[in-house]
Amino acid sequence: MEILGPEEIEKIEKDFAAGVPARTILEIFQPKGVRLSEATFRKYVQAGLLPRSRRVGRKGKHRGSQGLYPVEAVRRINAIKMMMAEGLTLEEIKRSFVFFKNHIDQVERGLSEVMDGFEEQLSDRPFARERKRQLSGELQSLRARARDLIRDVARVGSAVTAQPHREDVSSFSVGA
Repeated sequence: MEILGPEEIEKIEKDFAAGVPARTILEIFQPKGVRLSEATFRKYVQAGLLPRSRRVGRKGKHRGSQGLYPVEAVRRINAIKMMMAEGLTLEEIKRSFVFFKNHIDQVERGLSEVMDGFEEQLSDRPFARERKRQLSGELQSLRARARDLIRDVARVGSAVTAQPHREDVSSFSVGA
């Protein structure tokens, strides 16, 4: 079962790269016949299955702010609904990689924000040219190491949370 196809998800991710309001996420799934209410959406966020929103100010006087969710929430809901269609419970889904992927994504966003902040500070501060070049190189190296670490954590996490293969289960002996 496929609720949103890969092309649809890629288009949504491109169209809402800066983030997507909860109401829009609900509207994306409605034509597909997916039952997703605001209460269910909040439940998924509170359970740690979906990323939290960030507040973004609206342009104009006295317009307030709105919560924008990272666009990967759409991909995550798609996966959750497919897993539920296969008969998995929310508890089983929470023990799956979907739950951990949310935390991995938060770490990745946090590291990116830290690196962006350092690069901004570096460009604003009066360092000698050679020192600035050295620090810039170190930041690039750190970004690459962070990408590798996130990729490796995701790979191992996926393997750990995957359904065991028959040979894994059959080689496991109780009492050994």
